[in-house]
Amino acid sequence: MIIKKTCLGLTCAAFCLSLVTVNALADKPSIKEQAQGIAQKYLLTDTHIDVPYRIENGWVDVTKATEGGEFDYPRAKKGGLNLPFMSIFTPADMEKEDGDASESYELANRLIDSVEAMAARAPDKFMLVSSVEDAKKAAQSGRIGLAMGMENGSPINHKLENVGFFADRGIRYITLAHGKSNHISDSSYDDNHHWGGLSPFGKEVVAEMNRVGVMIDISHVTDDAFFQVMELSKVPVIASHSSPRHFTPGWERNMSDEMIKALAKNGGVIQINFGSSFLTQKAREWYITMDERRSAYLEANGLEAHGDEAAQWSKRYRKAYPFPYASLDDVVANFEHVIGLVGAEHVGIGSDFDGVGDSLPVGMKDVSYYPALIEALLQREYPVDTIRAIMGGNLLRVWSEVEVYAKKVRG
Repeated sequence: MIIKKTCLGLTCAAFCLSLVTVNALADKPSIKEQAQGIAQKYLLTDTHIDVPYRIENGWVDVTKATEGGEFDYPRAKKGGLNLPFMSIFTPADMEKEDGDASESYELANRLIDSVEAMAARAPDKFMLVSSVEDAKKAAQSGRIGLAMGMENGSPINHKLENVGFFADRGIRYITLAHGKSNHISDSSYDDNHHWGGLSPFGKEVVAEMNRVGVMIDISHVTDDAFFQVMELSKVPVIASHSSPRHFTPGWERNMSDEMIKALAKNGGVIQINFGSSFLTQKAREWYITMDERRSAYLEANGLEAHGDEAAQWSKRYRKAYPFPYASLDDVVANFEHVIGLVGAEHVGIGSDFDGVGDSLPVGMKDVSYYPALIEALLQREYPVDTIRAIMGGNLLRVWSEVEVYAKKVRG
């Protein structure tokens, strides 16, 4: 009779097999570790980071660690960010009542200078990029590629040739308007819809952006302007930092389901904004209530909107009525709404870091936090290829199509 040796009731073979299984499980990275690995391995793009305007108003060296703000080199590397689009932002009120936007033009050039200086100061860390090929080279070299998008078309200043001028300076998307209607387009923030969408000049700008290879950004514009862009553009367009209106009903700044479907049909991408008021109605209503009470207080006391007293009132209000920050689950819900409508190939990241003040969600506070978003997507069992597309593949597809079309029409 053959007697099998046993260990704790198991045959030796079975026991050894169980040890192999345990060791294999121990060696398998956790979801958190997988997310970190994906963030570091694949190209990660964020189409809207307001660093240039931030350091214009209070310079710090973001090639090193900084105490404030939401972007600097160490945190970007930790988060896996390869391709941030530096926002060349000009305030809407720089365009005068008579339409003159020369101040906007000047500021835009200064901000572009500052991005160029950032890359020049740290060529081992940053690389200016103005094409998809440049973006890939920067990532392969281990550097962060600095692309640029212009937030507000005012710096074009009524001169169609300025579209090409800014393209030559490295601008790769233009947000047609910002907080007020301008000489190009009506703004979703402005009750004065002067043009009924795009101005006659704005329609020429759309065609010229197609011709020179600059992506059209429909964030901030009115619904009418959006649908006119859809009719005119020969290539896909982007919403560089917008979210679904589904979660903020009636707010024109975000995109309706109808608009998201039209954007997808055009081949475009909506890049999700991380500001809490873009993500949840609760946060949006908090701002509405605060603005109403603040305006009433300032008017009753004859105070200026941007004075020290106004700032102190806002601090007191926030302390008395804590802001309802969105959560990481809210961020993911906005991604999933778009995915459910039109598929994962039409959504990406447009955080608005350094641009939405103290309103960022719990668990998504700066550029080091992208792995948390990836981890949340993994937990919901999204395939790695889908996550890669959301991280940047979708945006690069649109950018490539814009480049190809421009080369074709220019011979």
